[in-house]
Amino acid sequence: MTKSRIELLDVVALTVDLPEYNLYRGQVGTVVELLAGGAAFEVEFSDACGGLRLRFGRTYESVGLRPEQIMVLHFEPAFPDPVPEMVSA
Repeated sequence: MTKSRIELLDVVALTVDLPEYNLYRGQVGTVVELLAGGAAFEVEFSDACGGLRLRFGRTYESVGLRPEQIMVLHFEPAFPDPVPEMVSA
């Protein structure tokens, strides 16, 4: 089951381009603050830690966004099958 609410520390992706902030659709950030009673969110974008390039996890932009400008990323199956089915030939 997928959740419909955006929560603090959710990992999100932009669904729109924000060229005024040098941010583009698909970029990934973290919700760090709930604004206006959950009607908006402060999302922090930072460079990656680790990987092949030397990066330090530093914030390069923090922007207030509306729910329609972001989508929550899920790292687990939405509907896990608790018992795998056996297929017989």
